[in-house]
Amino acid sequence: MSRLSTKTLFDVAFGVVVMGTVGGLIGTILGGSSVPIATGLGLMLGAVVGFLGGRRFLVSILVGTVLGGLLAWVAAGFEKISFGAGAGAAMGGFLGVQISMLLDVRAARRAAAEEGRADAPAAHSTVSKS
Repeated sequence: MSRLSTKTLFDVAFGVVVMGTVGGLIGTILGGSSVPIATGLGLMLGAVVGFLGGRRFLVSILVGTVLGGLLAWVAAGFEKISFGAGAGAAMGGFLGVQISMLLDVRAARRAAAEEGRADAPAAHSTVSKS
């Protein structure tokens, strides 16, 4: 078995922190006894997502959590921060997946265009009619 790289370990730790926090926030919204269950699920999901290399996804969830919490604080007061942060994390995850898919499609189009440009000189003959 090969050892895990430093990048993979960082991604797993980042996933555990982000998704564990989101799980805790969602558990707080659901009620007292749901906090450990939701946090545990968040920790496990975060480890898996981090191990699979979902850094962009985790960053979008983190940004959604912070922005959702700030918006809830401004709009509804301090006691509603956890509600806004949980909802913001869900929105951030959804938007992160959509943006990631769009970026992948864009990269595939660019790669196809580059491949087409590389093949173009070979398709044309260098002999010209006089």
